[in-house]
Amino acid sequence: MIDTADVRSPRVRRLFRDRREAGRVLADLLTAYRGRDDVIVLGLARGGIPVAWEVAAALDAPLDAFIVRKLGAPGHEEFAAGALASGGRVVLNDDVVRALRITPQQLRDIAEHEGRELARREAVYRDGRPPVALAGKTVILVDDGLATGASMLAAVQALQDFEPAHIVIAVPAAPESTCREFAGLVDDVVCATMPTPFRAVGESFRDFSQVSDEEVRTLLANPAQPATSRKPASTPVEVIRRAAIDAPAGVPPRAALEQLIGDARIVLIGEGSHGTHEFYAARADITRWLIAAKGFCAVAAEADWPDAQRVNRYVRGLGEDTDADAALSGFERFPAWMWRNTVVREFVDWLRAHNQRCGSSGRQAGFYGLDLYSLHRSMQAVIGYLETIDSAAAARARARYACFDHTAAQDGQAYGYGAAFGAGPSCEREAIEQLVELQRDALSYAQRDGLTAQDALFDALRNAHTVRNAEVYYRAMFSGRVTSWNLRDQHMALTLDALLAHLDNRPGAPPARIVVWAHNSHVGDARATEMSGDGQLTLGQLVRQRYGDAVRLIGFSTYSGTVTAASEWGGPAEYKTVRPALNGSIEELLHSTGRTEFLLSTLKPSAATAVLGAVRLNRAIGVIYQPATERQSHYFHARPADQFDAIIHIDNTCALEPLEVTSVWVEGQNPQTYPSGI
Repeated sequence: MIDTADVRSPRVRRLFRDRREAGRVLADLLTAYRGRDDVIVLGLARGGIPVAWEVAAALDAPLDAFIVRKLGAPGHEEFAAGALASGGRVVLNDDVVRALRITPQQLRDIAEHEGRELARREAVYRDGRPPVALAGKTVILVDDGLATGASMLAAVQALQDFEPAHIVIAVPAAPESTCREFAGLVDDVVCATMPTPFRAVGESFRDFSQVSDEEVRTLLANPAQPATSRKPASTPVEVIRRAAIDAPAGVPPRAALEQLIGDARIVLIGEGSHGTHEFYAARADITRWLIAAKGFCAVAAEADWPDAQRVNRYVRGLGEDTDADAALSGFERFPAWMWRNTVVREFVDWLRAHNQRCGSSGRQAGFYGLDLYSLHRSMQAVIGYLETIDSAAAARARARYACFDHTAAQDGQAYGYGAAFGAGPSCEREAIEQLVELQRDALSYAQRDGLTAQDALFDALRNAHTVRNAEVYYRAMFSGRVTSWNLRDQHMALTLDALLAHLDNRPGAPPARIVVWAHNSHVGDARATEMSGDGQLTLGQLVRQRYGDAVRLIGFSTYSGTVTAASEWGGPAEYKTVRPALNGSIEELLHSTGRTEFLLSTLKPSAATAVLGAVRLNRAIGVIYQPATERQSHYFHARPADQFDAIIHIDNTCALEPLEVTSVWVEGQNPQTYPSGI
């Protein structure tokens, strides 16, 4: 099963504006080498030089060029038969040499020709300066990206002849497989992004124009001043510190919220994890104000429709549940703590009391689900509705949905596996037929008197849509992560559209305004993240594209603390320690301000939005947290200023408390002592 926050319009892969910005991103990931006397930065000419210049400037390290020339196969120059590097080292691609039957004399002729060009470039680039001494040094070898890695391999092997103490490879973009191969050859590999699928280096850049000899010569002749001698200027940390607005417990002042929200009809409020108390509590507090003071009439959550509908009936004084605990008991699917926790219980009680104060007026507010995991529960809800209104239609629905009965334990994933690989029938036709029939008969059902009847019909229609989309989703789970992710977020966007239209049609009520609760990875705009390169969409992006300025996207972040999360899908809720955020991350930048709880708005251009417009690492913890593989499992690159309209940072946070506290969760609170653990 896919983590509900797996950590993303057009298929745009271009995360970096140009090579210079890519170099600044790399520099943030290489801070461990800053200020060391033994570090030298070498840029692979020509494309790697602008990247390397930024790295050298940030690390206060000397910069030089390292030149590699491809040895194109005779008559098939697009195929690299090998490479020639500074120092005369030749690396051959034996497979290409054998396949094209290239003779030793042909190889000597190609190498001699490329050697003359290599020598010319070295003379032009250095303008008489000798190459820097590399023996005993830590050499950071920088290029603008890796594809096959042939040129980088030649450079590494040539560098080894100069006997450096350590070799570090740093590139903005490369396939994960290539990065892993080099990790076994050198001392350190830093790949800022690893797009999947990887097609070309240039697809990670907006501007990937060719670098000229003159540009290389100019950059090498004008090294950046050491940081200690530069003219004092505001650092990113200082800019952010000045722009930050205190937000005690993560709740901004009302005036700041007024300015941020304005006339927005849809406010999406995220969470940096599915198990952090402060994120849930602050979001609930902001939502209370939006409902009580701004007239918002619904909370639409990253939750299954039938389970949320049970809560909706409770907060409206309907149904049979007598308290919030009972109303939330429908959330049985892993991870139950996402909604069965003390913060949500308190909010549900508040919402019921608010609606009681409003009476039957149009100022009541509901609680709805946007997700699609409820395949079988939604089928039961459709049948249950039809049994109260049209017994013949209920019988037809029961017969159609019986197609799904072959899966054990009402397991949508098992259905999807069977349908995708021929181990069971596909029920796509039956799901569509039932939805079409219910939509066709909706007009006659809607003619029954009363708002309650209209709500019941809307509920049934959303459940029928959920069955249809969940059926597609569960089959798609086995065809690719991005496909299933997109189906899920598209379903949430369509459900939100339908909910907005339904609430807009209430007689005498003002235009509907809705608060959305979901993870940052759904709330943020995917176009501002590296995941857009995979073609990934998000709810925040889809809603922005449809409603424009009527939308606000708010994200949360934290630097360290504790979190409630599992170690694997379906595992028990654990009380886990959140590691301090990585260097080069937005969380680390916000932590460095020294302020503990604050709001940053990115709605209007400012010095702060310029800082937040740079590419940085961004942490996302879903329902699973794996500290041992944190960089790979929980970080991606993003432009925070484009990803959100505002960010609320709470520097140290605590684990969310589930309603059912297990011994495993309690045990996580006990400090571990080495080696006994007592």
